[in-house]
Amino acid sequence: MLKTPIARGVALATLGATLAIPTMAQAAFVDDSKVNLELRNFYFNGDNRSVPSTSQSKSEEWGQGFILRAESGFTEGTVGFGVDALGLLGVKLDSGRGRTGTGVLAKDNDGTIPDTYSELGLTAKAKISKSLLKVGTLEPKNMAVSRSDSRLLPQTFKGGQLVSNELDGLTFDLGYLTEVNERNDSHYDDLNAIVRGGSVSDDIDNFIFAGASYKLLDNLTGNYYYSNLEEVYKQHSFNLTHVQSLGEKQSLKTDLRYARSTDDGSSTVDNKAFGAMVTYSVSGHSFGLGYQKMSGDTGFAYLGGTDPYLVNYVMISADYANADEKSWQARYDYNFAAMGIPGLTFMTRYVTGDNFDFGNNTGNNGKEWERNTDIGYVFQEGTLKNLGVKWRNGTYRSNSVKDIDQNRLIVSYTIPLM
Repeated sequence: MLKTPIARGVALATLGATLAIPTMAQAAFVDDSKVNLELRNFYFNGDNRSVPSTSQSKSEEWGQGFILRAESGFTEGTVGFGVDALGLLGVKLDSGRGRTGTGVLAKDNDGTIPDTYSELGLTAKAKISKSLLKVGTLEPKNMAVSRSDSRLLPQTFKGGQLVSNELDGLTFDLGYLTEVNERNDSHYDDLNAIVRGGSVSDDIDNFIFAGASYKLLDNLTGNYYYSNLEEVYKQHSFNLTHVQSLGEKQSLKTDLRYARSTDDGSSTVDNKAFGAMVTYSVSGHSFGLGYQKMSGDTGFAYLGGTDPYLVNYVMISADYANADEKSWQARYDYNFAAMGIPGLTFMTRYVTGDNFDFGNNTGNNGKEWERNTDIGYVFQEGTLKNLGVKWRNGTYRSNSVKDIDQNRLIVSYTIPLM
């Protein structure tokens, strides 16, 4: 039996919701429910080279995360009702002053690292035909806003979201967000923004988005999203994805992205972002080439803490989205299932960017590059089945800001409880 306060809270919340539904409608609500617990162990080591003597030269933390997800089915009837619960608990295993700032563990205002941090989120949901409405705790993942899950616990939001698939091949997605709980925090705060090279207002009340995805052909999909972060930016995002079969075990994927961001209220946002990624795959191998170009008075704008929809969004330096920056990417992936070792994967990539200003009035002479390597394995059978182990290594260099080397080790295991 689960002993953590979060687990008990989720169980009680789900039980309370169940009891509140008339007995005649409980069958599907209970029978279609599922509960699982993800155990995530995360070690982070960062060597921040070439920093000023007053800056922190090392970041190192280790934590254990518990992610409990409880999803009910829906009541019977034209409109089905249900409830989801998300319990998050982070436990400090190792940290200390002078080694913080990894984003793995929470940090109090006085700089101390609490032994634990937690959050309980509830989501009410309603389903009619092929449309689903959720209100409460959300984890959106689309072109306009994609919650980050690259540390111990995932980032979550408060708000509402409607996803409709009433027409074959067409998906509508509408949402409204009001607050954010960052991945290393235990409470909700106001929304914030990241704008490379621009100024923004601190008075942000809400974020809205509306988009559609349409399957133009069997191998061609188009996407469009409009989003608005109040008093900061308005953004129109477009995407075309095409996958061409080239014969047995071969394909060519083309991913084109464009976003136009303008100011809203008191900000200075003005950006055009273009990105293209072409990937050739054959017998477990994937070879990718990417190009990204920023133009306008500022860099790319997006909701703070999220993963921006950019082809060159990577591990350390993140987005390569400074004003006027041009960046290129070369990537290689291999799935060892092709040689009889399912569950073992490898990825390496190199990204380089130039022609931008770091913000220190040096002109457009900024240069930066990054190299990432991921090796992961998920056990396929036996006692350790579904246990995942991943090592992530990254190196970042530039001609202005600090140089960084990073290693991340993530061990995860999901246990189905219901």
